[in-house]
Amino acid sequence: MLIVHFDKEQGLKRKRSLIHLAVFRFPIFGGVLAVGLILSIVVPSAGASTPLVLSQQHQQKRQVIITAMLDDLGNVIKWDTLLQPAIQELKSRHPDLNIQINYTTTPYNKTRTHLLDALGNKSAIDLISVDQIWLGDFAERGYLTDLTDYVKVWGRASDWYQTNFDGGVFKGKVFGIWAWTDVRGIWYWKDLLNKAGVDPNSLQTWDGYISSARKINSVLGPMGISGAVLVGLNYSPDIWYPYLWMLRGDILVMKDGHPTKGTYWFPAYNSSAGVKALEFIKEQIKAGIKPLKGNPDKLFVDRKLAVLQSGSWLPGAFPRQQWPTFGQGIGFIPMFPVPTGINQTSTMMGGWELAIPQTSKNKELAWELVTLMVDPKIMAPWLKQTGFLPTQKSIGSGPQLTQLNQTIPYYDKMVSMISIGKSRPVAPEYPQIAEHIRQAIEDVYYGVKQPKQALDDAAKKSAKVLGW
Repeated sequence: MLIVHFDKEQGLKRKRSLIHLAVFRFPIFGGVLAVGLILSIVVPSAGASTPLVLSQQHQQKRQVIITAMLDDLGNVIKWDTLLQPAIQELKSRHPDLNIQINYTTTPYNKTRTHLLDALGNKSAIDLISVDQIWLGDFAERGYLTDLTDYVKVWGRASDWYQTNFDGGVFKGKVFGIWAWTDVRGIWYWKDLLNKAGVDPNSLQTWDGYISSARKINSVLGPMGISGAVLVGLNYSPDIWYPYLWMLRGDILVMKDGHPTKGTYWFPAYNSSAGVKALEFIKEQIKAGIKPLKGNPDKLFVDRKLAVLQSGSWLPGAFPRQQWPTFGQGIGFIPMFPVPTGINQTSTMMGGWELAIPQTSKNKELAWELVTLMVDPKIMAPWLKQTGFLPTQKSIGSGPQLTQLNQTIPYYDKMVSMISIGKSRPVAPEYPQIAEHIRQAIEDVYYGVKQPKQALDDAAKKSAKVLGW
């Protein structure tokens, strides 16, 4: 068989056709060799010098648009630097497709409602970013694709820190991949503690933390500098949970005997551990550590606050050019203060998960894109740029960690907290539960209720929401 191949690339560059002839012999009808010519040629008129022109069917690539709805990440960090290399690799794997991505972002306080509205209206969305605390609600509503079989074939689940992998699981099925995380610890200005005569190590215990704050207030208070503050914003539970957990308490537990669900979540945060944890908050109030309605991170950056319990995102509040010398002025203790007799501290981990809506029309490609976005070759450079912490062991150790630690202040210390960190329960009702806890903390802040009463009252509301 004689076949003509048209070299399209050279044809475009040189504006002429090149014909390569190849002869293929194949047996037909008992071994008789046949030679055929398959070629469409426009023959020029006699005497013409124009080369042969091939009439070719140009097969256009099938266009696929992946639609994503994402949080704006505080409008400081852009998704582009994570999406672009992932999309580029996806395109190279599917040369027959013209793959494009169209994504929109919304601020955090609107993202959840925005997503629920779109998915409730059955909009065709291929990829979404889901706060870890929303996953249970979205999965319970049937809005998310079950990724369990995809994950089994993928074979990379074992690289995730267990807490981070479990944060994407609801009722035994995987609905989200936790892409990156954060932790919380103690930050302090070295020179301010030195002026106040406070040893940073004293911040590691409940008693030492309170006495140090008192001392700083006494010495630096006249200069307008506070020793420490309590979080008065809506995420105050996130700073209380580590105290609950280090005392071996839980937010929710599974309990038998639910009226309609058999075994289901039940509030446990009003246990003796919870009461003791909230009593520590009350002791801080008595010591003059006050709740702050504003942004405590800003107060710390402005050097109006000597000690701050805050997240691994804090270095990002400073200009990046200051990172190489960050550790000279600011210290970090990878723990929350512990009470007498307790040796194990704790922290809370937050972060974003990637999920694929049920309404996606490109589930296979969307899943492939998710795996590329979290691939260490793509994720590690993005973590280096953003300062986020890894959910994968391969990035949180070895050469990858060494490189990240050379760029981001205290990165290795923050990563060391992942092993002691916990996440909030993947319960559909959790956002409402968190509001009950926030109100209980607020009641103690302002002397409305004692810790036990505040937690018991909150737990009654939570039990009702959970259907008990």
